[in-house]
Amino acid sequence: MYKLIITILITTNLFSQEILVQKDRANVINKVLEDRLNNLLPILMDQSGIDMWVLISREYNEDPVLKTMLPAEWLNARRRTIIVFYRDKKNNTIDKLAVARYNFGDNIISAWDKEKQPEQWQRLVELIKEREPNQIGLNFSKYFNISDGLDKTDFDEFMDFLPIEYKNKIVSAETLSNLWIETRTEYEMKLYENIIEITHNIISEAFSNSVIKPGLTTTTDVEWWMRQKVTELGLDTWFHPTVDIQRNDEMQKDHLNSFSDRPNDKTIIYGDLLHCDFGITYLRLNSDCQQIAYVMKQSDSIIPEFLTKAFKKGNELQDILTKNFTYLDTGNEILINSLNEAKAEGLRPSIYTHPLGSYGHSSGPTIGMWDSQQGVIGAGDYPLNYNTVYAIELNITTFITEWNRDIKIMLEEAGFFGKNGFRYVNNRQTKIIEIPFIN
Repeated sequence: MYKLIITILITTNLFSQEILVQKDRANVINKVLEDRLNNLLPILMDQSGIDMWVLISREYNEDPVLKTMLPAEWLNARRRTIIVFYRDKKNNTIDKLAVARYNFGDNIISAWDKEKQPEQWQRLVELIKEREPNQIGLNFSKYFNISDGLDKTDFDEFMDFLPIEYKNKIVSAETLSNLWIETRTEYEMKLYENIIEITHNIISEAFSNSVIKPGLTTTTDVEWWMRQKVTELGLDTWFHPTVDIQRNDEMQKDHLNSFSDRPNDKTIIYGDLLHCDFGITYLRLNSDCQQIAYVMKQSDSIIPEFLTKAFKKGNELQDILTKNFTYLDTGNEILINSLNEAKAEGLRPSIYTHPLGSYGHSSGPTIGMWDSQQGVIGAGDYPLNYNTVYAIELNITTFITEWNRDIKIMLEEAGFFGKNGFRYVNNRQTKIIEIPFIN
């Protein structure tokens, strides 16, 4: 659809990363936004049944949905920002209006002349009366935080100005907001492949001899190396990376300990099984990836077979989960079907997969949480839609005789679900990363 613009080449110790300079990133972001507003939004409004969508925000207190509509040159909303989308399905048109004194970038046009109508709220009411919508969608939601961006002050003031005959037309725009946030275009998916490749390459370098010196390097060192690498590449990360260790002389901790109660500065030694959780933000899309590495001992000619077999069970669980991705099945249905199938095959699974895209923990169906393996009320009842991306996040517990203990293989990869089924955005880890022994 669009040709990617000139890039700058940033060379790391192991990889060359193509990263757009800021001006070119802005061009890409604005083209993505133009495509989404003109071609995707009308479809989503028809799908949700909402013919008028009103988004209201104030500077530094942005609605999370409105924030995804900001032009690349805008870092925040300005004063009180009100956007109105009106879909006339019969005539196949969509009005994209800003109740503001200036255009909202190139795609949303100013519809307020303060000299003619001094009151911003009253101008919004005039636009509503001119169009006579059937439903007016506002961003409030019980279960989806991203779709709950309308604050109480703005809601109260809007309702004070809205004539009584329109108040019964107010509905939650939860479905429309979710669809806007979760749905990816063809162009975005091309961008996403590069984002995941960058993520994988940073992990591969982090889990290498260029970063890890067994007996000296700590897990905290690797975490901060990853953060610094992201900064050097001119990117952002939406959460602090984590690196943890499993080894044969320590009992496996629970999931909470693995991520939030780990000892700091734990030194990496030969024979360690390493795990990381890492994601970046680039071109307004997010990655989220967990991979496994092994630090080879001098006596190891290959990664121990018992670890390789355990890792393969993680891939098996991924396959079971993604084969259960069925259009309009809920997250809870996919979760229970996958867990039952995995247990029937003798696996010890845990699934906590989430939507991924405009936000790291994005809108769409939640497919389990690590502490809610029976299903998730609300977000788990949301259906699986086409053209959506997920962090396929899960773990498998395996007893290792050689270590006389359980270990967890924790994996996470970005996957896309469309009309042709499921696919990984840019491959997945199918073997443990090998960190060679250093003499």
